[in-house]
Amino acid sequence: MRKSGLLGKFSGGALGLRFLSLALSANFVICSGFGIAANADVMSSSGQELLAAKSNSAPSTASIRIAAQDNSVADANFLRLVDKYFAYVFSIDPALGTQLGIHEYDTAVPDLSASAISDSVKRLKSFLNDFETVKSKELSPQSNIDLKLITSNIKGRLLMLDELKEWQRNPDMYSSLSSSMIYDLMARNFAPLSERLKSVIAREKAIPALLAAAKINLKNPPKIYTEIAIDQAGGIIDFFKTDVPNTFKSVTDKQLQDEFAQVNGQCIAKLEEYQKFLKDEVLPKSSSSFAYGPEIYAKKLQYDEMVDTPIDQLITDGDKELKRLQSEFDKTAKEIDPSKSPIEVFRSIALEHAAPDKLLDSTRAMLSDLREFCLKNKIISMPWEGDLRVEETPPFMRALTFAAMSWSGPFEEKSKESFYYVTLPEKSWAPEKVEQHMRSFGRFSLMDTSVHEVFPGHYVQGLWLRVAPSKTTKIIGSNSNIEGWAHYGEQMMVEQGLENGDKRLKLAMLHKALRRCCRYLVALKMHTKGMTLDEAISFFVNEAHEERANAERESRRGAIDATYLVYTLGKLQIMSLREDYKKAKGDKFTLLDFHNAFLGTGAPPVKIIREVLLGDSK
Repeated sequence: MRKSGLLGKFSGGALGLRFLSLALSANFVICSGFGIAANADVMSSSGQELLAAKSNSAPSTASIRIAAQDNSVADANFLRLVDKYFAYVFSIDPALGTQLGIHEYDTAVPDLSASAISDSVKRLKSFLNDFETVKSKELSPQSNIDLKLITSNIKGRLLMLDELKEWQRNPDMYSSLSSSMIYDLMARNFAPLSERLKSVIAREKAIPALLAAAKINLKNPPKIYTEIAIDQAGGIIDFFKTDVPNTFKSVTDKQLQDEFAQVNGQCIAKLEEYQKFLKDEVLPKSSSSFAYGPEIYAKKLQYDEMVDTPIDQLITDGDKELKRLQSEFDKTAKEIDPSKSPIEVFRSIALEHAAPDKLLDSTRAMLSDLREFCLKNKIISMPWEGDLRVEETPPFMRALTFAAMSWSGPFEEKSKESFYYVTLPEKSWAPEKVEQHMRSFGRFSLMDTSVHEVFPGHYVQGLWLRVAPSKTTKIIGSNSNIEGWAHYGEQMMVEQGLENGDKRLKLAMLHKALRRCCRYLVALKMHTKGMTLDEAISFFVNEAHEERANAERESRRGAIDATYLVYTLGKLQIMSLREDYKKAKGDKFTLLDFHNAFLGTGAPPVKIIREVLLGDSK
């Protein structure tokens, strides 16, 4: 998720985008690890250390890496400009530095006043001019790639700031940022609790100004945006009331605790006031369309994902993939039990799940098996040793998140834990609701989700980002790569015979693939073809076998997370690249080589990886 504040799944760069990144950058994600995700020892120490992700280590040779930068004057000048650009990015998005593991920004907070945003537009345009005047022919191959990534990143930021003006449209941007930039400080033990509490206090002191800017900036947002902001505000307020104090309760400095209690109380009061403001003043005036329109949508795909395929062709490709998946789903269900309808077969396999109090333990055991399968079958290498933990999803994320991955930032040296969050049912729920929730964690569905989130999905990609070939590729990535890789992994692992080829796993994988393909088509049609929210809901119900409640959630997400087509978009790009790479390599092709080469570039748009691996930009 990436993604929209606290909406949807966290992917680490799922990230996923924090809302500030939606406002001040593009869906060209920052490869941070908690960028919703980017999504911590926030709860308790109950999340046990699970795995040390060792393996036959990945090759460190240039065979899977882009040629190293040379020492030319042009490269040196370019790298100085790169450093200057990222220093500016961190100044307007200091929480990003925290996420990446660069901790000199831990006490800073962005200025989202209209005048500050106007200044940002001017500075970004100046940077764009500077980068566009760089003579690319004089740069090394890696610097050329970095130049493309940064210029697209700046254009994406300007699109959101200066053309779409998301900071005037999205009320949730401000409240979600308030919680995410505090959670960034809570998530990992990169410094003593007392030091991190000082940073929390510094950031909380600035939250009232952030919310005050929102009240001035918001101009007739889409109604669905305001409704989502109001819905999420309750969880955010509870986060400040409960989770933040609980995290720092062991700090013994009374003066510090007293200051925190005062500042945190003021923060809660301002968030409650903001929620009331949204209900009483913003919601009645919220009437603008959430749709981007075809022109802005095409630009967003171009800048964020480097995809310039015409919208109509993308829809045609999506329709083709949807029909293929539906045919495979029906065929697989009949192979499992021809006496039942396909959806009855799917629902029957969901009944096999762990008890709620055993879910975390069963997930840990499953991850160990998945890791072993990946290594034994030479699917992927692990480039370094990681500390992976399975924990219950933090409370303020639970409303819209079933499972999420939070990897440590690529520059983080003091706290390298990664967290696989799994949402348990609430103790207050009725037995029927608990059972409905647990069916989402049926054995085969959970395995497919764990492939996506962990092995060989987001977690493994997070490990590889630490050895990405440049500073730029450690920081900038694309959602179609990150979510595409994880989604591709689900299909690939079934193809490779995971779970001894059990058709029930394939059916679970296909069900999720149907959902993501419907996201792809709904995103395109809602934002460029006039599809309504009600039509989107019906589309998920009829085409992906979704229950209506989940179809409503998916459709609401599509309204605010306009490019959540990235799962299917990226998967299709990776499948195409793999086939072309296989043809180019002939008898020398191996899946391990392709996967290591793919991840060895960082997480840029697949178009960039195609250029690196094949020398073309198809």
